Amino acid sequence: MADASPDPARDPARSTPHRKIRVALLFGGRSGEHSISSATAAGVLKAIDREKYEVVPIGITRAGQWVLAAGDSARFEIAGGNLPEVTSASGRSVAGLGEVGDVDVVFPLLHGPYGEDGTVQGLLELADLPYVGCGVLASAVGMDKHYMKLVLAGHGLPVGPYVVVGPRDWEQRPSEVVARVQELRFPVFVKPARAGSSLGVTRVDDVSGLADAIEEARFHDPKVLVEQGIEGREIECAVLGGRGGGPARASVPGEIVVQTGSHEFYDFDAKYLDEGPVRLEAPADLPAEISERVRELAVRAFEAIGGEGISRVDVFVTPDGEVVVNEINTMPGFTPVSMYPRMWQASGVSYPELIDELIQLALERPTGLR
Repeated sequence: MADASPDPARDPARSTPHRKIRVALLFGGRSGEHSISSATAAGVLKAIDREKYEVVPIGITRAGQWVLAAGDSARFEIAGGNLPEVTSASGRSVAGLGEVGDVDVVFPLLHGPYGEDGTVQGLLELADLPYVGCGVLASAVGMDKHYMKLVLAGHGLPVGPYVVVGPRDWEQRPSEVVARVQELRFPVFVKPARAGSSLGVTRVDDVSGLADAIEEARFHDPKVLVEQGIEGREIECAVLGGRGGGPARASVPGEIVVQTGSHEFYDFDAKYLDEGPVRLEAPADLPAEISERVRELAVRAFEAIGGEGISRVDVFVTPDGEVVVNEINTMPGFTPVSMYPRMWQASGVSYPELIDELIQLALERPTGLR
């Protein structure tokens, strides 16, 4: 890791040597990824250095109520196929960060809308609070797969063919939508434009399944993306912002291997509830030149959206060695067994060290225009 240090004026631990840095963990939230966010918080609660950091866990219920939660990580873990949830009974209700006392830095472990999309980041900017991860614009671009692809393509990165289905498109001109999608090569993947964790994603092998798949995606988001399936291996790469103004850093790539006949693709169940048929390999078994190409494109994608702190870039590596960027996630899965920390573990950075690095990056960075 780079040894650049945060500005002492912004690092409470340096200005007050015996005082722990007070970190607010924000998790749960109003999106369909509520439970995954809660499980991520459980992992961070277990691994964060309590000698260095005082942790303030703040859960957000599905209804948007903020709760000062107990620090017991077990209640927010995925166990026995049961998904955790923040409820009003999880702790004391608070109106916001102002009710929990002074906080030095916020770690927003929120996935999906109302958390990963720039909304919470804007709130923290207004409050002049340092926070982990991407800023307002990068978070918004990373959340909306439509604009993400426009930005990536605009920076010369290779992306696959796709069709955007807006709310009025499907409601008023469904036949035109079908005609546009038929210009793609099947199979296609139909997904909500602004959701993650493979929620609402359907593989469609022919046009007869298209309408049901669009309706399933629209349950999560009125805007839908239809992507042409790309033959190739699913490869991921973790990116960390640079310290002291240095360049962003890329981990070794990792690979998701789904056993044939178990799941059609790496869907929600394969990620979180039925991991038996899935292998997450880090580092991925790739030729050196392909591995370097993946890492190069991951950093370029991060820089294209104006990324800061943390992101995971997902690509396809085709049989002829072409690397195609699929998407960038500005708050990727961050449980101890998620691919992002696994790839850094394989790169020599442990989960607790990764948490520390992300917090230090946040303390180093000013809020506001930068």
